[in-house]
Amino acid sequence: MNGPQQPAPAADFAGWRAHQQGVVEQALSRWVPADSPARLGEAMRYAVLDGGKRLRPLLVLATAEALGGHPGAALRAACAVELIHAYSLVHDDMPCMDNDVLRRGKPTVHVQFGEAQALLAGDALQALAFELLVPGDGSLPAELSARLCRLLAVAAGADGMAGGQAVDLASVGVALDRAALEAMHRRKTGALLQASVTMGAATAAATPQQQADLAEYGACIGLAFQVVDDILDVTADSATLGKTAGKDAAADKPTFVSLMGLAPAQSYADAVLDRAHQALRRCGLQQADHLHALADWVGRRAS
Repeated sequence: MNGPQQPAPAADFAGWRAHQQGVVEQALSRWVPADSPARLGEAMRYAVLDGGKRLRPLLVLATAEALGGHPGAALRAACAVELIHAYSLVHDDMPCMDNDVLRRGKPTVHVQFGEAQALLAGDALQALAFELLVPGDGSLPAELSARLCRLLAVAAGADGMAGGQAVDLASVGVALDRAALEAMHRRKTGALLQASVTMGAATAAATPQQQADLAEYGACIGLAFQVVDDILDVTADSATLGKTAGKDAAADKPTFVSLMGLAPAQSYADAVLDRAHQALRRCGLQQADHLHALADWVGRRAS
């Protein structure tokens, strides 16, 4: 796989990533309430805090950084995307969906708090995501708030993440070809990852061409992430993944590995990440090192 031009040194990227993860963690801890009634806040915080790679927030922040975007808007968008991601995991893990008992190395929310509380926690996290994008103090321009809300809503809804999950549930035991599998995952996984990039771009004065190239970069990141996820489902153990390993094969779900084989799936992930790097280079951004490094991180991740 071709690497980015003039990549950020690994140590620099690791330091930047750790710092931004800390910033996001502090903001989420501040914004996700602990005092909601009947332990609802406790369930929400359990679902969000102290876990996860924060890839989506990092994509928002790196894109805004590369374009000189609005810092306050970028942080709110980063946290909003992570709240939508967290809510989706809470609901996906429930017995009516994937019926999983392990997430981020700990019991899933419905195991810890019960199904009804998990459902409500997911609902509340979804609502909070949009609340963050429309702060009551007027710190974000109304037009920017509306644009961020629309980007996130489209990515999370029927044409995005929710629609992809519906296709996923309907595809158990069905032999999908690559085009159908990619279409499903562009919605289920890719839409929110792509929105992380486009929301970061929305906080800045990106040109139409930059917006298009960054959207392509985000789409490639989303597809590569899912291919690598399918690879890890058969090559890593549950302790490493922090979730149940082998569950896709056990559930007879179509995956890139079941369709292509392990080695071809890895080659395909590499090729998709090459396309992500190429899209970034077309942007002509002066500070895209962290975006290039995030693409490589997606390809090399072990969990």
